[in-house]
Amino acid sequence: MLVEIITIGDEILIGQIVDTNSAFISKQLNSIGVKVFQITSIQDDREHILNALNEAKDRVDLVLVTGGLGPTKDDITKETFCEFLGDTLVENQQVLTNIKQIFKTYIGREPLPSNLSQAMVPSSATILNNNHGTAPGMWMEKDDTVFVSMPGVPYEMKYLLTHEVIPRITKKYNRPHIYHKTLLTYGRGESEIQEHIKSWEANLPEEIKFAYLPSLGRVRLRLSATGTDELGIKNAVNQQMDALYNLLQDIAVGYEDEATIQERIANILQKKEASLSVAESCTGGAIAQEITAIPGASAYFKGGIVPYETQQKTNILGVPANIIAEHTVVSGEVAASMAEHCTKLFGSEYALATTGIAGPTKGDATDEVGTVYIAIATPAGVVSERFSFGKLRERVIAKATNKAFEMLLKEISKN
Repeated sequence: MLVEIITIGDEILIGQIVDTNSAFISKQLNSIGVKVFQITSIQDDREHILNALNEAKDRVDLVLVTGGLGPTKDDITKETFCEFLGDTLVENQQVLTNIKQIFKTYIGREPLPSNLSQAMVPSSATILNNNHGTAPGMWMEKDDTVFVSMPGVPYEMKYLLTHEVIPRITKKYNRPHIYHKTLLTYGRGESEIQEHIKSWEANLPEEIKFAYLPSLGRVRLRLSATGTDELGIKNAVNQQMDALYNLLQDIAVGYEDEATIQERIANILQKKEASLSVAESCTGGAIAQEITAIPGASAYFKGGIVPYETQQKTNILGVPANIIAEHTVVSGEVAASMAEHCTKLFGSEYALATTGIAGPTKGDATDEVGTVYIAIATPAGVVSERFSFGKLRERVIAKATNKAFEMLLKEISKN
């Protein structure tokens, strides 16, 4: 079966928000053997919505629509669905009760008429109860195509998709099995990896698809297969993945669905009963943000400091001024000193430090934009490396962050 995702909202088309809903929906559908044929973003415009619905009806089995269900006049999705289905809006008591309960419990006032209007739904729609908001989900059908309308608010959409929509899809449709396995690698570009594994890649069975998914400082390698024999396709993919892992074991850090590199670091630190702290200059807190995004990070992460101004590296962190004067603030010596003093400041066994020139200008630094030094302090000593990450500020910060985690994992994995 094929699915189309339609996102409604001018805010997406003008770049005011990023469409994360489609990525989440696609991943969830893929996990149950459903392929997304197309993703379409359209305006809050009656004619535009009607055209998108009519075109989708002729090419897919299921259409998932997000957005346009708010209480304001610019949210016209329900009215347009009525026109598309030849239906009329009616008040739904289930939705009305949910709206009143949400306002009573969480807002503490009576809903406005505009809020109550969200209980008006197409008469033929099956209501999907939204426990996290006032806009209901709706399941509708026309000419053997199912249309599902969900709110655009991500946490509301995610609830409805996982608790209401996915169960209905699995009950209604026969689906093939789709199996992916993705290897995470750090430290080599895709062209270098391709050269190293070209013989293996040339001999892949035709039914197994292979993809390179590069990002800043890391490459994901995905194997995929589709079929009715779930165990057979899993075994085939896993066999090829084992061979790929053996070829790339020096840069492989695990599989995407098992653990991220940050989660692997967390697991190792907790097994060692060791702690970590960070001192970030050029990365500006990006590393600490990724560490603390993991629930329970307080069990091993002591804290971080962003001594962005040169003087604060001495005043707060304790880097000796003579080291900065002799080697410049962007140097391996300063990075190493930052990491070492970070362990003392926070009382951690391990520390990670970054200093560099993210750009767009290099100021009075002697190195070029994109130069970054990363240091890892461990109980056995301090290691520091120099990198050149290009000219774009966002790229420099992202690559430095990824490289820092790669170095950290390598060091804490020793002994």
